[in-house]
This record gives sequence, C-alpha cells and structure tokens, in this order.
Amino acid sequence: MGEIDPSAWIAPTAVVDGDVTIGTGSRILHGAVVNGTRGPVVIGSDVIVMENAVLRGRRDFPLHIGDAVLVGPHAHLNGTRVADEVFIATGVSMFPGSIAGTRSELRINSVLHVNSRLAPETTVPIGWIAAGDPAGLFSPDQHDELWAVQEELDFPGTVYGVPRGASMREIMRKQSRAYGPHES
Repeated sequence: MGEIDPSAWIAPTAVVDGDVTIGTGSRILHGAVVNGTRGPVVIGSDVIVMENAVLRGRRDFPLHIGDAVLVGPHAHLNGTRVADEVFIATGVSMFPGSIAGTRSELRINSVLHVNSRLAPETTVPIGWIAAGDPAGLFSPDQHDELWAVQEELDFPGTVYGVPRGASMREIMRKQSRAYGPHES
C-alpha cells in the first residue's frame, strides 16, 4: 500500500482512498478525490491537486504523476502517466494508457486520449484533443480526422475491457461489478 509523506497536506474535505502514495510538499485541496482502490496512484513531490479534481488508478494502468505538477480544478486523470513539470488546467481529461511528456501543457478542457503519448514540451490548446502515439492535435471541429486516429486506440477495450460494439447493458453490468463494494 502507498505512503503519504508527512510534509504533504490533504484538505479535510478531500478523499484519499486505497493504494495512494503522496510525495513531499504535495497538496490535495478541498473536494479532490484520489482513488487507489482499483489500482495504484503515485503522486510525486510538490504537486498541487486542486479542488474537485478526480484522480483514479487502474490495475492495468496505475496513475503516476511526476514532480512539480499542477492538476487544475475539475480535472480527471484516469490511469495516465504525467512526467515532471506538467501543467494540467481546469477540466482536463486524461485517459488510461496516456502519457504526458515533461513540461507539456494541457489547457482548459483539453483531452489526452486513451493510449496516446504527448511529446515533451507540447501544448494542447483550449478544448482540443490529443490522440495517437505520438499524439496529433485535433480541434473540436475535426471529428472525422480525430475518429480515424481514435478508433485504433481501443477505448472500449482499454477502459471497459470489452470489444468495440458491446452494448451499454454489457458495459454497465461489467462496470457495476467492478465498482461494487470493496475494502478501503
């Protein structure tokens, strides 16, 4: 199980549960959820996780955040790897198997898609999507171009463990079992 450095601070209204490691000088602010019940979460040193961010580890994709990283309010990091000195703005979503390179920047409401790798020092503009390995950058109006890359990344298999085309009934039945009662 994880370990929380004594110099780290967790707000009284934050939730930290499961296999979670938090490094020196890191701060988990009010309303943030750090969930290591389904897989490890490792947070480096001098990381700020702002209000209402959700960080989730997965068995096959542990969440790993390097040092000197800002995770903005309402960001969602799920089974991703974040290198050192990355800026993750408000509302960013990062999916399982994704990697954000050193000193990259994900601006407001941007997305790093499943199984995608963002090169070091790359900026994802506000509301844009990074997808592929290496990741290409797509504006929201480039759906067809994005889908040509995204379809091959296997979102349903990676996130839900089902083949593309599985019914929502099958996906939700499987998810209900996965999120069933567990020990903290």
